[in-house]
Amino acid sequence: MSRVMNDQELIEAPLSTDELAERYREMCDDIRFRNIPGKVELDPWGRVLMTPASTYHSRIQGRLCQKLAVLGSETLVEPGIATATGLFVPDLAWASAQFMSAHAGETPLRRAPELCIEVLSPSNSRKEMEEKRAAYLAAGAREVWLVYPKSKRCEVHGPRGVLPRSAYLIDWVSVFA
Repeated sequence: MSRVMNDQELIEAPLSTDELAERYREMCDDIRFRNIPGKVELDPWGRVLMTPASTYHSRIQGRLCQKLAVLGSETLVEPGIATATGLFVPDLAWASAQFMSAHAGETPLRRAPELCIEVLSPSNSRKEMEEKRAAYLAAGAREVWLVYPKSKRCEVHGPRGVLPRSAYLIDWVSVFA
């Protein structure tokens, strides 16, 4: 287990990005975590957060993955991203060939890919989504998409706020069908 868990009796302050990344890698390698349904994230204190997804959520995620293929390079499904405010796992991310060349061997990613996508669920809060959006952008994402399945819409966010449209153009027909 990590230094964080062995050398101290309790966590005195939020974990660093390096400590969160180490804890996440250890969880990925630990057979006790291999069959956990849903994605696993870590808050700044290293606590495990789990989010199960509905079938409709998964369908939207799969359709977006197919649509992102037109952009070329790599579409990543639920990549772990170590940020200064927690280890988050977007539903999808799109990464350029340059990004993948620089970060392909990392688990978790030490920098956010160019595009991070969260498909919202009824259990998500506005505060949680604002925190994730800010974390992905601070970690290097150029855009964050917040996809709202119920209202069949997508908000596009950049470092300066909401954008009128994305620089990453896909065909949205049939995404919400």
